[in-house]
Amino acid sequence: MPVIMFLYYIISVYIAGMLIWNFIKEKKSVNDMLLYLLVMIPLILRILRVK
Repeated sequence: MPVIMFLYYIISVYIAGMLIWNFIKEKKSVNDMLLYLLVMIPLILRILRVK
């Protein structure tokens, strides 16, 4: 079971990193930046193990 949890956290970190990268690159649309932040919230909570 720890292997599956480890892979789960690796995937969460990867997706959160990609969203952060897109958030940094986004300069035109504030709405898109807000959507990136909204999608990142559950991923960051999972990475930090907050329930």
